Amino acid sequence: MEADYTKAYKGATILVTGGAGAIGSNLTKALAELGAAKVIVLDNLSSAERWNVPSLPNILFVEGDILDEVKLKRVFFEEPQYIFHLAAFFANQNSVDHPEKDLQVNGMGTLRLLEYATFTKANIKRFVYASSGCSIYGSSAPMPLKEEFMSLHLSTPYQITKMLGELYCNFFHHHYGTPVVKTRFFNSYGPGEVPGQYRNVIPNFIYWALRKKALPITGTGEETRDFTYVTDIVSGLLKAGILENVIGDEFNLASEVETRIKDLAEMINKLTGNPAGINFQERRKWDTKSRLLASVDKARKLIDYEPTTGFEEGLKNTIKWFQDNWDNIEKSARFGPGASSAVKSVVGK
Repeated sequence: MEADYTKAYKGATILVTGGAGAIGSNLTKALAELGAAKVIVLDNLSSAERWNVPSLPNILFVEGDILDEVKLKRVFFEEPQYIFHLAAFFANQNSVDHPEKDLQVNGMGTLRLLEYATFTKANIKRFVYASSGCSIYGSSAPMPLKEEFMSLHLSTPYQITKMLGELYCNFFHHHYGTPVVKTRFFNSYGPGEVPGQYRNVIPNFIYWALRKKALPITGTGEETRDFTYVTDIVSGLLKAGILENVIGDEFNLASEVETRIKDLAEMINKLTGNPAGINFQERRKWDTKSRLLASVDKARKLIDYEPTTGFEEGLKNTIKWFQDNWDNIEKSARFGPGASSAVKSVVGK
């Protein structure tokens, strides 16, 4: 597979929306190191930082929104051959607080990118859409989660609009032949994700643990998630961008390991030497999933996907990234007005 990466991406022009984020920055770095002629990062920095974009000569950073027609014309002027659409209005609580913005970015933004990819003179070889396996299966799906199960009973605007993005991808593929692939991420974590009010649990836990704060668990702690290390997701994305048999299809990118939130918190406290323990909080109303565990059987079959990073190893790598970038992280961490009670109960101390 590695040789195929080099063949496909060497000398190519590639657009990565949301390329300053955790997955996007790691993907951008990988593409640049694989010999891409130009990797264009389009990111409005609403939930990412400029310092997180790799400083390599074949990376072009364009600060802008996927809703901005001027910025879209700018990046498509470069005639990208591959598009990795990772930009999103992230995530569940943010969408509950700001549902219209969520619809604009995740719905209209995805539609516009598909239109530009389909109707401009750029010769698009692949449009890879970052969907969310944590979102679109709903709360009643049998475990492990498999691609053929779908639900209309979704509990947040973010879940609805990530599903909407998949449906738009289906339409453009069936109606116009746009070479789309839909990848469903599960609880990504790793170097590159700055903590904040609307960010994922692992960067927030590490941030609070390094500040010697109790880690807030919204629920009983028995809830489980399928935490997937960022480089495993990047590996899946790279393969999704080149293999012909995946066009028009969708598949999970996950670890296939179920981890209790309580165990996660205890592990992070141990690895960081945090004596503050755990602070249990009321579960958020929209959080209806007590378990998350994905099957990657389809990804194994289609793209030879195999997660390779163990959970403790991944946590250690992420903690080291926090320590190495602590000054920037402290300046960038966003816990503003409207934070959940769990966040305020810890950060406010």
